[in-house]
Amino acid sequence: MTIDIQRLEDQLLEMSSEGAPGREFCEAISELAGTGRFEQLRAVLPVVVYEELWARYQLDRIAFVEGWRNLAQEMRHGFIQHARQRLTSLTRLQQSGEGEFTPAWQSIQRALDGQQNDLLRAAIAIELLELVEPAVVRATHLRECVVASASSEDADRYLDEATRCYFFGLFTGCAVMCRSVLEEAVKQKLPAALTQLVKSRYRNTATLGNLLHEVNNNLQLTGIDGDFPRIANQVNDAGKKAVHQGLLSEDEARLCLQDARQALQLLLCH
Repeated sequence: MTIDIQRLEDQLLEMSSEGAPGREFCEAISELAGTGRFEQLRAVLPVVVYEELWARYQLDRIAFVEGWRNLAQEMRHGFIQHARQRLTSLTRLQQSGEGEFTPAWQSIQRALDGQQNDLLRAAIAIELLELVEPAVVRATHLRECVVASASSEDADRYLDEATRCYFFGLFTGCAVMCRSVLEEAVKQKLPAALTQLVKSRYRNTATLGNLLHEVNNNLQLTGIDGDFPRIANQVNDAGKKAVHQGLLSEDEARLCLQDARQALQLLLCH
């Protein structure tokens, strides 16, 4: 069965447009006001809100009806953009006063969405659908990482997170997690005598760089493949760059992940 991602995106956009928070609310006010049934709003609106709307309606009935009809259209057509803005507001720093000029339709939509969270649901669903095809392409660059012996539950979790970061375009996070998985795997692989030396020398705060230095100086004692330190150091360098020098590219993240997987295979070869 072929999964048509574009079709799913189109269906989601259509559902989001039709079910945009506030659209039916605004259309209902416009319809009732335009057909002389404004009084029916008294039963569903707070007294203060009803009286304010009634005063505006009395000032200019045609403009009132048209205004609420336009609000409904703006809510429908602007929903996706507003949903994305809602999600972005949670992921980035917001400067004070930035939201002071929010359009009226967005303020109403946000207020009505307070309990349902349709804005966030739509934004996250759209972003995830947009990630599918790129993630599939990235996954084709990898093969199963088969090792002779297990490492630890934490190492498996770190590798899983590093790989998913790469799939979903979080390239800097991928490199950071690659460094973590090797650090955890090396700690599990060190012989007891070297483990005690590392704990004493680095006061339980040994980094991957520290661990690789000790491994390189004690290869015979550890029994680790001689190619491991070189490849693991490449992962360490990429991880340090990710932390200290800025965002990584997709190619850099892919190379880092591939190196990490190769290093694990060398480390866990017996």
